Amino acid sequence: MCGIAGIVYKDRKVHNAGEDMGKMLDALQHRGPDSAGFAIYGGVGLKENEYNINIQVSQKKGLFDRVKEVINQETPIKSDQIFTSDEDNTIVYRATISLDKFRQLNPLLHVIDKIDEDVVVLNGSHSFEMIKDIGYVKDIIKKYHVNEIKGIHAIGHTRFSTESNVDRYHAHPFQTYIIKDVTVVHNGQITNYWKIRDPLERKGHVFETNNDTECLVHYIADKLDQGYSLEEALNQSVEDMDGPFSYIIGTPEGIGIAKDRLGLRPGVMAENDKMFAIASEEVSLRQVMDINDVEQISPGEVRVYEL
Repeated sequence: MCGIAGIVYKDRKVHNAGEDMGKMLDALQHRGPDSAGFAIYGGVGLKENEYNINIQVSQKKGLFDRVKEVINQETPIKSDQIFTSDEDNTIVYRATISLDKFRQLNPLLHVIDKIDEDVVVLNGSHSFEMIKDIGYVKDIIKKYHVNEIKGIHAIGHTRFSTESNVDRYHAHPFQTYIIKDVTVVHNGQITNYWKIRDPLERKGHVFETNNDTECLVHYIADKLDQGYSLEEALNQSVEDMDGPFSYIIGTPEGIGIAKDRLGLRPGVMAENDKMFAIASEEVSLRQVMDINDVEQISPGEVRVYEL
């Protein structure tokens, strides 16, 4: 079932995006109790050559120190932050590293990942802050201090798993490193998943999961890499993708939504002089704006709002 939401502040200034997206997702909690996630753009404040990474590490003796040692071999850590979980005895470790070292660092971390399944590279980002975890929205907000995160636009997700694992890595948003800082949240299924994935793999795309949401973000990033506009890429996806779906793409410039041609997954949107918002249900929109008119997203419709 899943719930998706997106918000853009029209004045291009940072606002309490984490707090607003938290309210929107909490109103959609009934659509997905398994996990939740946020991608909040524009408030990170990193320099051009900096990258944030989130790594999940088991609290097994010595393993966390080993991961930090690998990171420091490639690039000195500017700052770090640790979130612990008593439920699964893990650490979520966030560090700021050099952007030009990330592509060398990421394979090294995956070497540890192959040796020890207790290390998972959750995500890396430059212009957005990604938070995702298993559990309820309010608990994730509290654990990661989401209400303190500022931004210019954001997307979010509550997950009801119908395929793949329920863990931090498989929580939405999904991202790809092909085009920097592209993320996706998705409600539905892509029933011709392998037909879409196969030509992307032949072009060199590397898939980490069998989740169809990962296929979506690779597809859109590939189109953007070919020079398509976001609107053109979304329109092409509606033509190429089969199944019931509604999904939101986040980029450093804004957000876009696409809905399947039969309109089998819900989606509504509204705007006022301050913001544009989209969500699975009207109740989510009303958490952040007073609205009289709510517009239904039509079957096969694409809508893009870029700053």
